[in-house]
Amino acid sequence: MYRAVIFDLDGTLLDTSRDICIVLNDALSAFGCPAISLQKTIEYVGNGARKLVERAVPGGFERTEELYNYYKVKFAACDNKHTRLYDGEVEFLKAIKANGVKTAILTNKPDDAAQNVCAQLLSPFSFDFIMGQTGRFALKPDPGAVQYLIEQMGVGAEQCLFVGDGETDVVTAANAGIDCASVLWGFRTQAQLAAAGAKMFVSTYAQLLSLVCGQ
Repeated sequence: MYRAVIFDLDGTLLDTSRDICIVLNDALSAFGCPAISLQKTIEYVGNGARKLVERAVPGGFERTEELYNYYKVKFAACDNKHTRLYDGEVEFLKAIKANGVKTAILTNKPDDAAQNVCAQLLSPFSFDFIMGQTGRFALKPDPGAVQYLIEQMGVGAEQCLFVGDGETDVVTAANAGIDCASVLWGFRTQAQLAAAGAKMFVSTYAQLLSLVCGQ
């Protein structure tokens, strides 16, 4: 049993892909850039908003920083009406809280946007910490924020599990010296995750509950 779990957000706790795509395409349109597909949006997420925008703009585009700032403001105010929790997630989050497991969210999403969507959709589950991109710590896969969260939650590294859907999450956990469970309902395939070094996979929240709590 693990005493603490650190979760990625997009593609792990929330399917945010449609809202990300909508806001990103609004920003691209405002600066005269062509829209990108939902599939491309999913391919581009995982390394923070700036990298997402850099990947989405056409080659030679010279106003990337302006577009990035526009996107950040719009995304922080997003109504998240197309964002959903995953099947079995509510039961899982209730169960681990009932078992006294401490929980944190660590995302490369800008912190204001992360706090907004978590307040709208995840507030009933009382996460102990929610951390997005603030500049205080380097983005994942740098282990600094993970190490800070482990210290704040008062657990040993061997008692903490990182749960994410992306290659960045696999590398983050390895850099921090903690176990990682790679979920297969998110934005990456098992083959992509395995190529990044993933060794432990879960297909459902019920499987994840068994891993975390031994149930």
